[in-house]
Amino acid sequence: MEENNNKILLLFPDGVGVRNYLYSEVFKEIKDNLILFHNFDPETIKVIKEDVSIGDTITIPVYNESIKEKFLRELICLSRLYSNAEKVDNKAVLAYWNWNQKTFSKKIFYNLIQRIAPFLKNYAVILKLERKYQKLIRQNPFYDEVKVILKKVQPRIVFCSHQRSLKAATIFAAAKDLGITTTTVIYSWDNLPKARMALLADNYLVWSEYMKKEMELYYPEVSRKCIHITGSPQFEFYEDENNIIKKETFYKEYDLDPNKKIICFSGDDTLTSPDDPSYLKDIAQEITKANLQDEYQILLRRCPVDFSGRFESVVNEYKDLIKEATPLWHFNSSKHWSAIYPYFDDVKLLVSTAFYSDIVVNVGSTMAFDFAMFNKPCIFINYDQENKNVKDWSVKTIYQFQHFRSMPNNNTVVWLNSKEEIIEKVIIKKSCSLEMNQWKEIVLDDYKRASKKIQEIIKIN
Repeated sequence: MEENNNKILLLFPDGVGVRNYLYSEVFKEIKDNLILFHNFDPETIKVIKEDVSIGDTITIPVYNESIKEKFLRELICLSRLYSNAEKVDNKAVLAYWNWNQKTFSKKIFYNLIQRIAPFLKNYAVILKLERKYQKLIRQNPFYDEVKVILKKVQPRIVFCSHQRSLKAATIFAAAKDLGITTTTVIYSWDNLPKARMALLADNYLVWSEYMKKEMELYYPEVSRKCIHITGSPQFEFYEDENNIIKKETFYKEYDLDPNKKIICFSGDDTLTSPDDPSYLKDIAQEITKANLQDEYQILLRRCPVDFSGRFESVVNEYKDLIKEATPLWHFNSSKHWSAIYPYFDDVKLLVSTAFYSDIVVNVGSTMAFDFAMFNKPCIFINYDQENKNVKDWSVKTIYQFQHFRSMPNNNTVVWLNSKEEIIEKVIIKKSCSLEMNQWKEIVLDDYKRASKKIQEIIKIN
């Protein structure tokens, strides 16, 4: 494969990563020839081209995963989870696996995997399974189709927006076999313990030293020189004042009272936090009971991919107290990941929400870091509802997840341990704790130079 070219193939198998890597400065104002390898619809391509100078666009061929591929991929995942749980002495790592399959065929399929995996957690065995998987994906017709495309395009590098895509594993395999350099982002700070990285790359971009150590722990076969600390460009947006909507415009758009303080309630997805509407109602009830509705207002930002409508009844019941800042994301009727991504205006909405709010409340969300950009405190809800939507769900499981062990100590965030503590803990006047700022440094590292660091690693001109 020739290397005397400036072609960069941007692999975006879905909407994950559009905000972080196409709206940020990573690929803006560069001379290299950017080619988008994607599964987007024409409207999405049009939106992306408004922000990035994309040359050609190529649609990723249809990938039909064989039963053998899927079985081996899932077996590797669960075997790794057992291995990871032992490595960090944390059984909660196994909660990343979906133990409750609903259809009969899936129960049969996954029960077999669940019976075998505990006996395959030895790392030498896992690496043997990985080698089998790499051979297997090369037997799929998709591999040959991708290889033809790569031979024709002849890019200098393939850059992938995240490490979780099934298609990316085969695309990276084809690139490797053609001598094309491959680089992937590890998308988020909580991803590595989850064992969902099927692809093999030449370069892995992580947020921080903390994540680099995780890579070395969970994937010891990856050479240290292949792991690069870059930070994440998503936090650079907070450094640009142009991303803060004017106060008058923001308050008018979302029907906010400039004389009241704003409590932001940021929702998680329905799987992560099924009782979010009940928590929101608890806060609204307690504020009303304490007769503080003339001093405070709640701004709800639901999870962008939460299409359940589950907050509607609470918002309608407390419509004078709860206002909504609906995420500005594109999606079509299928609501498939390939068609879901944020508009750039959502970047401004999120930055402005953090800037104008006084505090954020949620169940263990990364939004803690977004608000810490403006030194705003975060409250983590730490009690279960009496009437749960999902019987065996508990906040206790959430906070046992491995990534929360990166907290300096329990003073990092404010812990809301009961409904009765809401007035005492939500209605506070203080900034981030010293520990929260320390946590931000641990997880985010030098995020202000993320775009530049990524450019240096993939040698963008």
